[in-house]
Amino acid sequence: MVIRRVLAPRIDFGALRRELGLPDHFPPEAQREADEAAARPLPALADRTDVPLVTLDPPTSRDLDQAMCLTRRPGGGYRVRYAIADVATHVRPGGALEAETWRRGQTVYLPDGNVPLHPETLSEGAASLLPDVERAAVLWTIDLDADATTVGVHLERARVRSRAKLDYRGVQADADAGRLAEPIALLPELGALLTARGLRRGAINLPLPEQDVEPDGDGWRLVLRGPVPMEEHNAQISLLTGMAAADLMLAGRIGLLRTMPGPRPEAVDRLRAAAAPLGVDWPDGASVGEVVARLDPARPRAAAFVDQAAELLRGAAYTAFDGEVPAEPGHGGVAAAYAHVTAPLRRLADRYATEVCLALYEERPVPEWARTALPRLPETMTSTDRTASAASRGAVELAEAVLLADRVGETFEAAVVDVDAPVTRPGRQPGGTVALDAPPVRARCTGELPLGERVTVRLVTADPTTRRVAFARA
Repeated sequence: MVIRRVLAPRIDFGALRRELGLPDHFPPEAQREADEAAARPLPALADRTDVPLVTLDPPTSRDLDQAMCLTRRPGGGYRVRYAIADVATHVRPGGALEAETWRRGQTVYLPDGNVPLHPETLSEGAASLLPDVERAAVLWTIDLDADATTVGVHLERARVRSRAKLDYRGVQADADAGRLAEPIALLPELGALLTARGLRRGAINLPLPEQDVEPDGDGWRLVLRGPVPMEEHNAQISLLTGMAAADLMLAGRIGLLRTMPGPRPEAVDRLRAAAAPLGVDWPDGASVGEVVARLDPARPRAAAFVDQAAELLRGAAYTAFDGEVPAEPGHGGVAAAYAHVTAPLRRLADRYATEVCLALYEERPVPEWARTALPRLPETMTSTDRTASAASRGAVELAEAVLLADRVGETFEAAVVDVDAPVTRPGRQPGGTVALDAPPVRARCTGELPLGERVTVRLVTADPTTRRVAFARA
């Protein structure tokens, strides 16, 4: 839901781009390689154009990495066919384009235009799974039993054709009306089963609303959206595929995992202690994920609890291995081993991890260009993760500061979603983080703040130059 429009001339995000050192064009040789790759006919591949795949993404997206088709298996259970854009067919190892993608690492999303990992001739053209055109893909076929337990995995390079480009809110409306397109008619049913399996494993899904900046005529609007159920169901298909990829790699003793330590027992104890004061019921034997899944994050006290639960999910990393399996291969949020393989148009690591999976499945040696890349990928992905996060955060902070610049001194109603640890340094003020209802701003606030309660706050700083917004309790 749109909360408020930023009533200002178009915001200049150029300073943020320069601050982060984001490139504004591709080197000529890299662009030439991309254009030539886009013009080449598809290689000889298994023909799977009869599979009625569809994509499911935000409405304005054109860099479409995934397409799916869900069916029932004879005798019970499900078959997931998940096509992933085969970027490796377009990017030559050792070429200028590959080198440039290593410099970028991943697509960076900004309100005034993305900084893509690949030139648009590929990322929004020849490599994207756009509807009604044939594309090269890596096709995962994952068979599940009636309880959504994986019972078989098949992997191949294939030629595919998406039937339609769908978006989350349109699909959610179709689901609510009982008219989902056949290729994804089973998505609510299967997504719910996969979510339930994850919660039983100990997975933690945080229903955090997404704060974003969107163009609106000559200005911008700041929006806050919670995920719709179909978006969560779609994420479960990606997680299912990532877990299948991790299992392949671990069995083959080579690969690249997305890892995260599990929640520490003492941290879970602290979260449990915070539940009762925030009015959150924590039944005996319930996991963190099961407790969070019952909450409505639109309620201030529930939002504060979810914010506290997010502290359990720290330390995400990429872990490469070759010959010796990592001592701790799991991902604490997924509660299983997991790998990134479903977004190669937008994330560098997925291209190489997918190539490892193909080689292992086909029982052939991993290509040297992929094997030698593995130990270098964690540093590149960690660095570019920081850049992408800084860009997203900086864009929102700038929009917040512009929106509030002429309202310093005004008071607002807000929910307290986080508080500082007790003050120990002389002269340091207590404080925490508050979330305003309208406009949807989340910022630092000084003063004694009751966690999970509503308070009145006064705006003391809104500086677009420094992108700083700050409040004090009124």
